[in-house]
Amino acid sequence: MTDYAGFVAAASADPGVLGLILTGSYARGTATAQSDHDVVLVAQGGHESRRTATLDVAVCTVEALADTSTLWPRYGFRGARILLDRLGGRIAELVSRQATPTPEEATRWAREGLDGYVNFLYRAAKSRRDGDRVAARLDEAESVSWLLTTIFALHGRLRPYNKYLRRELETYPLEPPWDPTLPSRVAADPASLFPDVARLARDRGHGDVLDAWGDDLALILG
Repeated sequence: MTDYAGFVAAASADPGVLGLILTGSYARGTATAQSDHDVVLVAQGGHESRRTATLDVAVCTVEALADTSTLWPRYGFRGARILLDRLGGRIAELVSRQATPTPEEATRWAREGLDGYVNFLYRAAKSRRDGDRVAARLDEAESVSWLLTTIFALHGRLRPYNKYLRRELETYPLEPPWDPTLPSRVAADPASLFPDVARLARDRGHGDVLDAWGDDLALILG
């Protein structure tokens, strides 16, 4: 019996365990020989997280699973599999909520992401103008997180972790030009995507975020 199978069997037999959620590459069907099993164990106490070479168990309460205020962990629940739900479907509902932004959340992330993306492109443009290519490259690299958050939020979706970015675009396509070549294009030149991002943002009603930058947009566009 593997660590994973043994753990799931023992946890499922424990009445104090309210839910078990398989996340990560095994849930998404992308596991390799080097992958471990990622499991979220939901309980109200008496359990500890553990990590081995083959099994990574994170423990949380029902209240923590219901908390969607922190963005970065939420993509981990996209494509998750419910292994145990002792709350009559409540665990599954909370997982779905983590993985699915509300329209209000997507709008907020899109606007914040867009402003952050423009900010770092502007900084990069100024550094390039002043002959500091290293600073410009660093600012462009820092713009990537804001850029990807913006693109996916403008489509009402969570930004994937980089590991799953290409697969996400292949499995759940976005409209052109956001095809599976996006990771390579972003890695090569994040600033080159600005015209397409600006066009999409204006189409979605967020032109005011761009217009607030005034004449500085001209420096970004070169």
